[in-house]
Amino acid sequence: MYYKINRLEKRPSSELVKELAHYGTALIADTMGRYGAMLPYIKPISSKVSLAGPAVTVQTYRSDNLMLHVGLELAEAGDVLVADAGGVENAGLWGDLMTTMAVCKGVSGLVIDGAVRDKADIQEKGFPVFSREVSPLGGFKNNPGSVNVPVCCGGVTVSPGDIIIGDADGVMVVPFSMAEQVAKDCKKTQEKEDNFRKRMLQGEHLFELLKLHAELERLGLQFPE
Repeated sequence: MYYKINRLEKRPSSELVKELAHYGTALIADTMGRYGAMLPYIKPISSKVSLAGPAVTVQTYRSDNLMLHVGLELAEAGDVLVADAGGVENAGLWGDLMTTMAVCKGVSGLVIDGAVRDKADIQEKGFPVFSREVSPLGGFKNNPGSVNVPVCCGGVTVSPGDIIIGDADGVMVVPFSMAEQVAKDCKKTQEKEDNFRKRMLQGEHLFELLKLHAELERLGLQFPE
């Protein structure tokens, strides 16, 4: 059988998820060497929402949302549903009824490489959704797929239990096995940036703080006198 339905076996601690969410996607992306960011076509349907939590992954059959319903049923409070819907843009595989159920269960949000519908209703409920597109057409519910297996969403591999952070800048995927180290490194990045801000307010220039003169020299370019 090529399809599997699994429960999420490992979840990061809520404290670790909260710590990473505090830093935001841009700082996490810098810390991770610009690795782990979903492609920018995965956008929040409302710029005022954010999400953070362990991934419950879903692989849907094209234009079919049966496995999304399975994932929603298996998801627990704080989880983020991450769905590879094959980038299909003309079938809204998530809508108002599923949003209502997700809110009732305390699910933290949805990230889908595909389309959703009932955008206004989702926005009204304040449920965080990051999607590729919006379409009024619904999906089918009669085809196979998988839940809690590695998937590709927004150009990034997502495994069950990876930490998903989403905000106005986009979506970051922090692998479960790296999450504690990433959090420690984010703290260092934050401290470095705070130090830069302090020094700029005291009159220093960002160009000097970043040692960009050395980069110009490496490229054979000279800063004008």
